[in-house]
Order: sequence, then structure tokens, then C-alpha cells
Amino acid sequence: MQKYLRLAAIASLTLGLAPFTPEPHIWKQFQNLRLGRPMAAMDWIDVVMHGAPWVFLIIVLVSMAKEKMAKK
Repeated sequence: MQKYLRLAAIASLTLGLAPFTPEPHIWKQFQNLRLGRPMAAMDWIDVVMHGAPWVFLIIVLVSMAKEKMAKK
């Protein structure tokens, strides 16, 4: 899983946070969810598209941690 770490990190920092100004789009969508604002179908697609790299990064990190624990 080490070989996927760089890809996951780059994807999270670029696609996951784009557009960068005035605030990352994924952050805006999470704020909408947290505050209970109504969201259109396009907003849900945005959550999935901008959130997928972060989910991939989490999966890679958890997998690496499991591998490390198994070696002990």
C-alpha cells in the first residue's frame, strides 16, 4: 500500500480541495450538511467527487497501519 500513498495524498490535496479559494469546495459541502441546508443532486455529486480522494487516502493509511500491526 506504500506505493499508493503518494497518489492518494496528491489526489486529496488537489482534487479533494479544489477549488482552493475562497474555501475548499468539500468544506463548503460539509458545512451545508452540518447545518442541514437543502442540497440539490449536483451538490451530492460534488460531495462524492471531492470526497473520494479523501476516502482513498484513509483506506490507504488504515491498510498501512494494519500491515504494520501485523508485522509486530
